[in-house]
Amino acid sequence: DRALSRRFQKIEILEPTVKETVKILKGLKSYYEEHHGIKYADSALVSAAELSYRYLADRYMPDKAIDVIDEAASALRLSGNGGNRPGLVTARHIENVIAKMAGLPAKTITQSDRSRLERLEESIKSVVFGQDKAVEILSKAIKRSRAGLSHPDRPIGSFLFIGPTGVGKTELARQTAAVLGVHFQRFDMSEYMEKHAVARLIGAPPGYVGFDQGGLLTEAIRKHPYCVLLLDEIEKAHPDLFSILLQVMDYATLTDNTGKRADFRHVILIMTSNAGAREMESHAIGFGAKAEDSRYKGENVIKQLFSPEFRNRLEAVIPFGRLTTSAMEQIVDKLLGEIQEQLSGRKVRLNVTPAARSWLAQKGYDPQFGARPLARVLQQEIKDPVSDAILFHGLSKGGKIVVDVEDGRLVINK
Repeated sequence: DRALSRRFQKIEILEPTVKETVKILKGLKSYYEEHHGIKYADSALVSAAELSYRYLADRYMPDKAIDVIDEAASALRLSGNGGNRPGLVTARHIENVIAKMAGLPAKTITQSDRSRLERLEESIKSVVFGQDKAVEILSKAIKRSRAGLSHPDRPIGSFLFIGPTGVGKTELARQTAAVLGVHFQRFDMSEYMEKHAVARLIGAPPGYVGFDQGGLLTEAIRKHPYCVLLLDEIEKAHPDLFSILLQVMDYATLTDNTGKRADFRHVILIMTSNAGAREMESHAIGFGAKAEDSRYKGENVIKQLFSPEFRNRLEAVIPFGRLTTSAMEQIVDKLLGEIQEQLSGRKVRLNVTPAARSWLAQKGYDPQFGARPLARVLQQEIKDPVSDAILFHGLSKGGKIVVDVEDGRLVINK
């Protein structure tokens, strides 16, 4: 009512800062202590204000901080750890409550995870082989964000992984999420090649089927605001998707068809692409050809495929090279370890000689397909014979299997 509204002066009540919220919590402290029969440490109140501001992005201060201290006190009271004496709510209790509210592992919330961040690069390199440069760039971006030196209104990092198939682009994204202890969310861009399919990510417009439902991407980020988001084979997506990603990479927000915003500030955005891989493999003609020419060819293809404003918002375009022999042997060890873990339940021990290890690395590598053929080689040469031995040849109660090479062929001995 315009007539009514102009007769009243508008007063805006702004959201309090973290310091102001701490003062509010100290003022409310005695009431909650009396209600729950517990005590609050001063560090718990500070943690409640700081961590709720950082991790509960969809609510406002001081309400979310008050809810945190209330729930922490209830959890302590129900656990019965206080005995007859009043229990003390510490910063550790606050961290556990925030972890449950935000859907994160408790170790991700704790402020004492310096050692895990310090070993981040080393931990990823222990499971992703042959791509040390890519791991270093990714680790530095994550550390920069945790140190508070990255842009506060952008994702933790926006990266484009380029290179041939089967060299570890998707695996690096998956292992990064595992090491950080956050959710891994993957979208295959081959499902969004048509213009109308892109609307599924942010929700259908009014009048179309599915308007009452949220978008797949926005709902996924709203459910898991702390995650590694992988957009696999981005070059297959419709060009309209690139326009949507500009908003995500620049302001870390995306609004769906219902007007709800998804917050991408704590998301590591990774896009993979095989674009330019074929050009990088082709050799330049002439005596003046250099090894770097193939890399320049790949970069030119990337420039043609992605617009300047899109490339400018990327934190880094990370090239993935071909796998070396030593990297392939490390991958063989990793996959053999997974097979041994499966066999341990059957009390079967797998022993692979160095010669067999080198044979598998050689047979399982294809310059065109990377390490993907290795899984098929392991299935044909090891899993199938071992399955027969377990089922029909006396290994049902356990035993030892030795894998060796004789006359250029893989031999399995019991």
